[in-house]
Amino acid sequence: MRHEYTNEEKKKANLDNVARDILYKTLDKNMFSKIKTCATAKEIWEKLIQICEGNDETKENKLTVAQQKYESIKMRKGETMTEFDERFSVVVIELTSLGKEYSNRELALKVMRALPREWDVKTMAMHESKDLNKL
Repeated sequence: MRHEYTNEEKKKANLDNVARDILYKTLDKNMFSKIKTCATAKEIWEKLIQICEGNDETKENKLTVAQQKYESIKMRKGETMTEFDERFSVVVIELTSLGKEYSNRELALKVMRALPREWDVKTMAMHESKDLNKL
């Protein structure tokens, strides 16, 4: 007995085909080989998340490493403020992507603690003269 598909089933199948096509076109050969056995776009997406983000333990390890980078970051000798800011921003973006966010005040205080001693006078002036929540 032949099953006739409803309009809703046809629509879902068509959308799944479109989604799979888009996903296939964005993947390189190596990544495609890892998902080619998936039957639906949802399966492909879940497999890609597993491959790219890892399991909960992997995510927790990534977060721990990123937090260690954040806690230990210091301005290097000879480094400009722009260079330090770029390095600091990379760490903050990594933490944000892993679900950890800091307030502007926390970030400003961290930057001030990361500056070398020759910045102490400037750091104290910034600390006393500005509302750190607005930095």
